[in-house]
Amino acid sequence: MTLKLYKKDPSPPVRAVLMLAELLKLELELYDMDMVNCEHLTPEYMEKNPLHSVPLLEEDDFCLADSHAILTYLVSKYGGEQQATLYPSDLRLRATIDQRLHFDTSILFPAIKSIVKVLICHDTASASDEILVHAAYDTMDRYLQKSKFVAGDNLTVADVSCIASISTLEFMVPIHEKYAKLRQWFEMLKEEQWYKKGNEAGLFQVNIFLKKKKDLTGEEKCMKDSDDK
Repeated sequence: MTLKLYKKDPSPPVRAVLMLAELLKLELELYDMDMVNCEHLTPEYMEKNPLHSVPLLEEDDFCLADSHAILTYLVSKYGGEQQATLYPSDLRLRATIDQRLHFDTSILFPAIKSIVKVLICHDTASASDEILVHAAYDTMDRYLQKSKFVAGDNLTVADVSCIASISTLEFMVPIHEKYAKLRQWFEMLKEEQWYKKGNEAGLFQVNIFLKKKKDLTGEEKCMKDSDDK
């Protein structure tokens, strides 16, 4: 049995899977996709993943896309004793975790995609995008008013998934001090070894990418100003 992960480290969903692998001490065969040259659109990859996205988990003849599905699959199959807290069988606890995973899918990750598109062309995020991010921060803070972690009193796959997105958003829209519980949760998880090993390298690449784009945008503005004079 070989677990192969098709990935691109800057991707928050990819980093969520990498963090869980570190947490569970899973050995993965890692394959870096060449997205620039459209490797994700090749017939071979599309056969495995019609969504042509990363991450993709391949286990023998079984392929699974979507980070949230991958997280719950891995912890259910390979979590051992950790499954009891990471993705418990109690229906209400599991439903709460699933809801937080859907929150990541429907709110956090779309906010990242929207704001990155803007930052590629401009120095700063638009006001409307910042409003969306702050609304997401506010919701996360409200979740954390009730418990230490986003879905209860124990670390779950929901925390692993959400921290990948929140750590990315924080680069672009810093977490305001008024979101005290969110900031506390964020700083706490940043100290974990599974976070450092599974998230920081890809997050650094995101920061470099955004800095380069910002620098290029600034140069283009200077050129435009020069042309206008």
